[in-house]
Amino acid sequence: MNRYALYLIAAMLLAGSNVGVGKSVVAFIPVPLFALLRFVIAMAVLWPLLRPAKIRLVKRDEWANLIQQAFFGTFMFTLLMLNGVQRTSVVAAGVITSTIPAVVALFSWFFLKERPNGRALISIALAIVGVVVINVAQGTGGHGSGSGPQDSSVLGNLMVLGAVCCESFYVILSRRLTQTLPAIDICAYTHFFGFLLMLPFGFSALVSFNYSSVSLSVWSLVLWYGLSASIFSFWLWMKGIRHVDGSLAGVFSGLLPIAAALYGIVFLGERPTIAHGIALACVVTGIVLASTKAKTAPPMIS
Repeated sequence: MNRYALYLIAAMLLAGSNVGVGKSVVAFIPVPLFALLRFVIAMAVLWPLLRPAKIRLVKRDEWANLIQQAFFGTFMFTLLMLNGVQRTSVVAAGVITSTIPAVVALFSWFFLKERPNGRALISIALAIVGVVVINVAQGTGGHGSGSGPQDSSVLGNLMVLGAVCCESFYVILSRRLTQTLPAIDICAYTHFFGFLLMLPFGFSALVSFNYSSVSLSVWSLVLWYGLSASIFSFWLWMKGIRHVDGSLAGVFSGLLPIAAALYGIVFLGERPTIAHGIALACVVTGIVLASTKAKTAPPMIS
């Protein structure tokens, strides 16, 4: 296995573990504040890329596309994902997040009229089955119908699924831009707009939160999440995908739910159920099946 394949493996392991890191942090820090801090950390690193000379070269239609990408792929994705993992297990969130390649194929079919082949259709069907299995299992696992833990888990799953849909829109919107703008510049611009969008939501918590109530270890996770989710995993994925066949890269995306599950088991004491195993098998099988004939790589988690 060459080093570029290792880059892709590392990117997927980071993306999967970030699901668990997010859950660890939102137990101590409000979601709006944590979401805002993610963008603050990202912009502290990406700010040098926002040079006026480069910005003037971006066309008007490209700015419109970038704003849409920022809204769906950074702003809404972050809010939905963090609120979702706050309410559901990391194992379930990881499985649902790994359906992104299938959702991208589904959205491409609906919005871009790109009809998927037979393998992609089976992958989409398996992804749907996986998500349904998790929600049915959690929705029928408890008593009551309003605010019990099972109801909260289903709501969390739906929020994570919403984040998946937002990320899938981001991927579709980015297809054209990647032909005219460097990927790292797209990352910088979308995170800048994401920061502006998130500022009104997180500002009140930013100025009123009792920072001393949070331990240094949690702040370390906040810093790691901001760097890993916005920069490290993105850079590793883009570095590797240029030198690895798309079909092989697709298989690697199956590592995301595995990494998320391992984090949940090791660090959060979660215990996967049979339903989680069935859902994971469905989604990973679909990814591998669709990727055997893929010509392009699956999306990277933002």
